[in-house]
Amino acid sequence: MKSGMQVGDTAAVIAVVTPEMFARFEGKVVHPAYSTVSMVYHMEWASRKIILPYLEDEEEGIGGAVSVKHIAPTAEGSIVTVTATVTDIQNNVIVTKVEVRNEEMVIGEGEVKQVILPKREIETKLRQSIR
Repeated sequence: MKSGMQVGDTAAVIAVVTPEMFARFEGKVVHPAYSTVSMVYHMEWASRKIILPYLEDEEEGIGGAVSVKHIAPTAEGSIVTVTATVTDIQNNVIVTKVEVRNEEMVIGEGEVKQVILPKREIETKLRQSIR
């Protein structure tokens, strides 16, 4: 991992809630609202944007953990802003605090942990997992 990443670094993802982001199971929409699944995706994406400039060519980030609290519903057409902030860097483990807001309030919060590993190590682990 390249040097320079610091606690306090931030990145954001902005998205407009679309029907593809609605809460659904087995293809059926349960609520026409921003789903927790979409929230987690955007939380991981914002966190990933932080690490991208620091990855060496032979490295990749892989998810280590996600905790999320989905606080309030958000309807179609709402603008969602997801901001990740680095709170801890321990060797190859990067932890971010993530806040999710719509135009009016905080709708979610959580933490994302990413582990930076050599691509070869990730490939080896994946091959071993299918045995």
